[in-house]
Amino acid sequence: MQKLKKIDEQSNVLTWFEIPVSDIDRAKNFYETILTIEMIKRGDGNDEGVFFPFNPNIVQATSGRVTGVLAKSTQNKPSATGTVVYINASPNIQAVLDKVELAGGKIIEPKQLFGPVGFIAMILDSEGNKIGLHAEK
Repeated sequence: MQKLKKIDEQSNVLTWFEIPVSDIDRAKNFYETILTIEMIKRGDGNDEGVFFPFNPNIVQATSGRVTGVLAKSTQNKPSATGTVVYINASPNIQAVLDKVELAGGKIIEPKQLFGPVGFIAMILDSEGNKIGLHAEK
């Protein structure tokens, strides 16, 4: 039996996430609105992607920094079942929740204390994906 390897402080198990979308522009607008961020749209003609903000100078597969993309692809489709990705809603989760319905989403589980790590909530995004939010406040 092979010994399990320990992850050090400089690494994360998760390094990348992809959120499937049907309408790339609608999804981009939704996340930019609720998170007050600017996303970058890229595509190769067949598949399109909109990237969450990241610092390319520090992003490596094991850097501890995680980022992802909204992806329109024939291989994946939006879903409210399956894996849930939690997005950083810092500094205040309620400020993000207050924008969800106005941006075309739905709150499915309101803000709740999650032990010593802060607060969480669940939303459906503009595409019908179940997405978790997390913040310290």
